[in-house]
Amino acid sequence: MCDARAVTSEPRSPAASGGAVPDLTALAQVVARQRAEMDRLQEQAATSAVVERAKGALMALTSCTPEAAHEELLQRAKAAGHTLVEECWITLGTLVTPLGHAPARPPAVAPPSPDGTVPAPHRPAPVEAPAAPAEAPAPAGDDRGDPAALALLGRALVHVGTPHDLARCLQEHLAGPVGADAVMIYRRLPGGGLDLIGHAGIDDTLAHQWRHVPPLSGVAAHDALDAREPRWLEDLAQDSARYLLIGDPARQWPSRAWLPVVGGGGRADMAIGVLRGRGGPFSRRSRALLLGAARLCAGRLRAFDVRPEHGTDVPEEVRALFDALPGLTVLLTPLRSPAGEVEDYRIDAVTRQTVDVLGRGGRELLGRRVLECWPAVAEEPLWRGLLDTLGSGEPYESEPYAQQEFVAGGQELSLYSVRAARVGDGLLLTWLRQESSDRQVQRLADLQRLGRLGWATWNLVTHEAAWSSQVYELCDRHPGHGPVRLEELAHLALPEDAPALARAVRELLVSGEPFDVLFRKKAGAATRHLRIVAEAVRDADGTPVQVHGFVQDLTAQRSAELALVESERAILAQQGILQAERMLAGRLQHALLPMPRRPVRLAGLRVDLAYLPAESGIHVGGDWFSAIELPDGDALFVVGDVAGHGLDAVATMAQLRFTAKGMIFTGSSLTGALARLNTLLLHSRDTKGTATLVLARYQPGERRLLWAQAGHLPPLLLRDGEPRYLERPRGVLLGATETPVFEEAECRLRPGDRLLLFTDGLVERPGEGIELGLERLAKTAAAHHRTDAPGSLGPLLASMLEGERRDDVCVLDIRVPREPA
Repeated sequence: MCDARAVTSEPRSPAASGGAVPDLTALAQVVARQRAEMDRLQEQAATSAVVERAKGALMALTSCTPEAAHEELLQRAKAAGHTLVEECWITLGTLVTPLGHAPARPPAVAPPSPDGTVPAPHRPAPVEAPAAPAEAPAPAGDDRGDPAALALLGRALVHVGTPHDLARCLQEHLAGPVGADAVMIYRRLPGGGLDLIGHAGIDDTLAHQWRHVPPLSGVAAHDALDAREPRWLEDLAQDSARYLLIGDPARQWPSRAWLPVVGGGGRADMAIGVLRGRGGPFSRRSRALLLGAARLCAGRLRAFDVRPEHGTDVPEEVRALFDALPGLTVLLTPLRSPAGEVEDYRIDAVTRQTVDVLGRGGRELLGRRVLECWPAVAEEPLWRGLLDTLGSGEPYESEPYAQQEFVAGGQELSLYSVRAARVGDGLLLTWLRQESSDRQVQRLADLQRLGRLGWATWNLVTHEAAWSSQVYELCDRHPGHGPVRLEELAHLALPEDAPALARAVRELLVSGEPFDVLFRKKAGAATRHLRIVAEAVRDADGTPVQVHGFVQDLTAQRSAELALVESERAILAQQGILQAERMLAGRLQHALLPMPRRPVRLAGLRVDLAYLPAESGIHVGGDWFSAIELPDGDALFVVGDVAGHGLDAVATMAQLRFTAKGMIFTGSSLTGALARLNTLLLHSRDTKGTATLVLARYQPGERRLLWAQAGHLPPLLLRDGEPRYLERPRGVLLGATETPVFEEAECRLRPGDRLLLFTDGLVERPGEGIELGLERLAKTAAAHHRTDAPGSLGPLLASMLEGERRDDVCVLDIRVPREPA
């Protein structure tokens, strides 16, 4: 909870030594002895609230400064012989008016009569609030705002009791003159973040999402507070590029204003956001009215902000007790939403050893929020544990977790657990450090022995070093001689390996660069192959202060590697010729049959293509395809399979592929092209063997598909999720006979249809009839017919091609787009 270097998702603790849980009985006695002091502080806070409310009321009615309002109250109290608190109550009492009525002017507060009674102020007849006119541009130079609207707002502010009431009051009174649809009020936290303390016109979900804004750049409210100047967001496009805009979507409020509320001493800790549902700039009159409203709200907001922010409601004796406690302990007060849910915790007391993720510690953390100091807690089991402890009163203890921490100039891995206990309405949180057990020590020793490795540590501050017993054994060094200094580590290596090891050590000491070096060392008559891995641990300034690492014996591994190298050389020599043929055939095939990287669009169709070479053997097959658009706008689809493998099959495939396209381009019919290709296979010197083929021509105007085949498997049509194979027209294997017969078939496609053209490698399996493969393809395609994304052939191919592929696979997936609804 307190260290960003923690290695588990459990709550992180600061880097410090362990401590015990403080005596809760003693703590409770201290708190009890200070109850009277706490009551006095609470009374003082309540008195301050009354004074601030009275000041805010005078400021709202007279638009005076906070200092002038305070001076006016002091003078009235002196003139009437009252205390300041009495005068504040009298002032607030005389300003209260029945709901629905507003005085036409601020009532004068008369001094009390000799018998101590206060005369009732004169109340004029009720005045109805004027109807709010639609916003219109103000005349040039008119920056007075709307005095009537400000007067009504000032009178209404006297009655607000919470920040949410104030937000609703602002929205109601600014809706007409300015067009305000929503109001948000933020308070700046000590750590720089913002808390949403009041809102109106936005739903609870959005308010929860934006209840806390971290101290980030690009937030208009932060910008307004930092500059102590308003920010007018009147161009949605430009403002979206500059700021992170509130809203889902942000365009629901095309224009907005963020107004800093400047308090005493010129500080700006509050920001009011006015969000409008209409776009366009704010007029000069609207800007003046908004600035005046922000000034009127200053006193009321300060009156609400009397809750202690830095643990001032905790007696100094309790904080001093925490200063003296060992270990890591904090006292937390839950901060609840208006609905009563715990949103965060305030740190009211803290021990000196406690540190947050930014390195702040001790009393620097007083008054800060837990999520401000340790943001990751919200996602950890600790958050749920704290809520359970608050509700049930049962203590909570987390599971142990590991964490790296700096101790005495070095870094150690320690185990921690977290305990929480309820104290009154708050929580006491303690981190406990757990020592390693004998079992863990034994496991570490077994690991080093079985893994033929050992650990080593060099402290660069104290110039001390420590080796495990296994390192002494691996380096063939007597433990009585002690560890070798880091600077002399290269002396262990053979002369040929020493320079590389010495250079790695120098780079680690100078720049902190870790190293992983292999070196050889003489051990009697034998030679050991050792590996050393080391890294530096830095202090807060980045200077290396400790080096830790391990040494591993790789002698057996290196011997096996040398034997494998000799075996591999013999195998590679035998495979060289065969591999060269495969590489040549493969490169030739890729050059002749390029694969598109994404689906192609042809004649209004979407076409996915897949080609998968066989996995067995080293031969390249003769499967091929073509998918092109013809000059007249039709599309040509071809899938073929040449018998055999290797360079001869690739050469025959190339002849057939380019000849078939050339014939169709020059006007040949599908059957005519098949007849000529058959003649080419029978009588050409450059082509050998036989081949199967499907030729299909698609006419987009009529969605008409003409197709012919030569001994090839029929295309599969999926319509409305139902699969069926097209009935094959007559056609024999190319190159099988001098007198072949070829026929054409026709199919009318519909929107949403899917057509698969494929080679036999997709459906054939050893020892299985082709009919079973075709049936399996139909069922698999029907199961995946809804997949309509690019690359949708992947699931189909994965389901069909299980185990090793002994033949090439070529697939054309043709889809007719659905018509828009």
